[in-house]
Amino acid sequence: MRSKRFWSSVFVCLATAFAIGQDPTKVEPKHYKLDFENEHVQVINVHYGPHEKSALHEHPGGVVVSLTEAHLRFTDENGKVREVFSKPGEARWYPPFKHRVENLGDTSYEAVYIGIKGKLAASNGSVDPTTAMDEETKKMVAEVLLASGKP
Repeated sequence: MRSKRFWSSVFVCLATAFAIGQDPTKVEPKHYKLDFENEHVQVINVHYGPHEKSALHEHPGGVVVSLTEAHLRFTDENGKVREVFSKPGEARWYPPFKHRVENLGDTSYEAVYIGIKGKLAASNGSVDPTTAMDEETKKMVAEVLLASGKP
């Protein structure tokens, strides 16, 4: 009986450590800083210096608002590579994903990631995030976008 409890406890601890280990604010505190969090959203400030790279981490589904121009390389957990170009004020929806990031530019990259919690976070992108959010979450996302200078 004790052995069963012991191994159950070990499993729970390892599972929790693995889940936390993927959180970008824990794995990559140099690049990701938690700005605000509640039961609906997680708002993270993103900063990559020129040519900086990250470790593997994951994000819930959410919106990225680029504050600066960027040329980034995303490498997912399976090794698939995708280059992304963004302009200041540009907002993009991303479904939940695990990846590594490399800033290919000669300038720093700044952005805000608004991770959506709950059912929408598990979406594969087929759900329209603007209609799936409750009114309070819509208001929070709109405020963050307005604060970033996005009309």
